[in-house]
Amino acid sequence: MEIRIQDLVRTYSSEGKQIKALDHVDLTIPANRIFTLLGPSGCGKTTLLRCIVGLEVPDGGEIYIGDELVWSKEKNIFVPPERRGLGMVFQTYAIWPHMNVFDNVAYPLQTQKMAKEEIRRKVAKVLDFVQLSGYENRPATKLSGGQQQRVALARALVAEPKVILFDEPLSNLDAKLREETRKELRSFLTELQITAIYVTHDRVEALALSDLIAVMRSGKIIEINEPKKIYFNSDSQFVADFIGRANLIRGTVEELDGDHAVFASEIGPVRALNSQQIPLGQEAFLCVRPEFIRLAKERKEEQNSYSGKVETLIFIGEAFEGEIRIGETLLTTTVEPTADFREGDSIAVSFDPDHCFLLAS
Repeated sequence: MEIRIQDLVRTYSSEGKQIKALDHVDLTIPANRIFTLLGPSGCGKTTLLRCIVGLEVPDGGEIYIGDELVWSKEKNIFVPPERRGLGMVFQTYAIWPHMNVFDNVAYPLQTQKMAKEEIRRKVAKVLDFVQLSGYENRPATKLSGGQQQRVALARALVAEPKVILFDEPLSNLDAKLREETRKELRSFLTELQITAIYVTHDRVEALALSDLIAVMRSGKIIEINEPKKIYFNSDSQFVADFIGRANLIRGTVEELDGDHAVFASEIGPVRALNSQQIPLGQEAFLCVRPEFIRLAKERKEEQNSYSGKVETLIFIGEAFEGEIRIGETLLTTTVEPTADFREGDSIAVSFDPDHCFLLAS
């Protein structure tokens, strides 16, 4: 089920000031895809989600779910949340502590006065899908965090919604359980072939779960694209820096060469991808991800090769996080744990022209 949002506005009053939580947002969420709204706290992503559900009333614009117009101030249309055909999983799961697993999952069907036998059939089917068969009589308070998250997912799915929405559902789990549950959730949603809208401020969640990511900032959509495109070749300096650790180096486009450009920077000339077609002579930023910076004992005569010095190395288990100085520029890099480098070492630094890109300043 496709969702279309047109010129959506939501404004709050705070300390005598008007704050636009949603600033004329236009957005199309394609059917049967996992679509993530990603951004820092206060960017408007949860407000947008709540407007789609109907828990928040916008100040202007229109919202379509499929072909149905569910909100329009101009046309005086407001379809209440229970009639929008949506399922939702909240950050706190909102599981009833006095109910067992069966009753928690069955609750949406019971409110519809559905026949008991049909309720049993549907609950059994969805519990089997989320791998909780046999837990029907278990008290909700006796479940682990990951199991509670699956109960919340089962309850959202049991009424067979057109669209399912998630408001940071993994934020209460510890790091290891969050990683395991993220894999399960991706598998569940892919198998369901359902439209899913996922809100998070966690870039790893967004990259791991999504078919498409919309990055938000100050109530606006900054960029929409597939995870790899956003990570490896973003169109925006803000997005490139937010979606992952990035070394951003200022300079000027010195030479054009097809999809690449030679960039005059403070570390020297750099050959890089120029997919934005930044013109000759214009100031820009070079973006290099830490994992693409190569270190060696001796410098080779090759493109994008420089002499540097190891400033810091911090062991984090699977790698070292390092800072490398080239002249006055400090670059962050990731170094394999077996590498034979020490702080203070003089080293060669290089990166592939296809693994760095230019951004308009």
